[in-house]
Amino acid sequence: MAIQASKYIWKNGQLIDWADATVHVLSHALHYGSSVFEGIRVYATPKGPAAFRLEEHIDRLFDSARIHRIPMPYDRDSLLTACRSVVVDNALASAYLRPIVFRGYGSLGLVANEDVATEVVVAAVSWGRYLGEEAMEQGVDAAVTSWQRPAPNTVPALAKAGGNYLSGSLISSEAKRHGYGEGIALSHDGLISEGAGENLFLVRDGQIFTPPVAASILGGITRDSVIRMASDLGYPVREQPMPREMLYLADEIFFTGTAAEITPVRSVDGIVVRAGGRGPITRQLQERFFGLFDGSQPDRHGWLTHFSSASTNHQELPHVANAV
Repeated sequence: MAIQASKYIWKNGQLIDWADATVHVLSHALHYGSSVFEGIRVYATPKGPAAFRLEEHIDRLFDSARIHRIPMPYDRDSLLTACRSVVVDNALASAYLRPIVFRGYGSLGLVANEDVATEVVVAAVSWGRYLGEEAMEQGVDAAVTSWQRPAPNTVPALAKAGGNYLSGSLISSEAKRHGYGEGIALSHDGLISEGAGENLFLVRDGQIFTPPVAASILGGITRDSVIRMASDLGYPVREQPMPREMLYLADEIFFTGTAAEITPVRSVDGIVVRAGGRGPITRQLQERFFGLFDGSQPDRHGWLTHFSSASTNHQELPHVANAV
């Protein structure tokens, strides 16, 4: 889906014109993948635009930078304010936020030295359903691909780092070349890991299962939300290793993620899930999730951050030397 440009983008402490948010071609991150980022949904609600679990996303951004020892030149409050700024000053009712922290221009050495500055950008764009509107009910056809997730102690899966997504790109593109809507990866031990850019849940005999964090998955914030919503609905989730054939025996399967939200899987490797698409438990979870944004469900866990319409007047935000 093509990006629809906004008017402003936040870069290194201030709002600037979208077209001026440029990066040098010799930036460290471009050559070595030294970036960490987040994806955050802002939904149109009866009370105005509201970000879903904004603070948890920003905390994970700092965690990812810590894992990769990328110095953070701005503090948490500055980035929270930046997220609000790119929504309010761009007059967006809903948006997809992309905060990204990356090593910039300064050296071509593999290990960045002190001359390589950390750059921070927060963008807001309009973005629809990642796997398609029709997939929210009918489900997406998925395939287990030949590409596996990196083994533990190779590339840290708990960091949401740009370089990690080369793996996801290979997984998704292979599936799509063979006519599927999305790819699923196994972990290094041949057990189920996750989708190309989504976490994965299975339903069998009224029980919900999902691979554990140790299965080379990203500890998704939407994943955590689904686990908590399922518990609220009386469905405790079992986090456990699972063999590939569990995908073929499931009553329901669904992907979760900021981009994918809660998207059912219709089939895996041509084997249709028993529900034939979206099943009753997936439907309940979707209703609980999307009900947060249309006001039909209470915000039991305090997950929404509402943005006021007061202007930020393009103010420069405080700069803090806050090395990791």
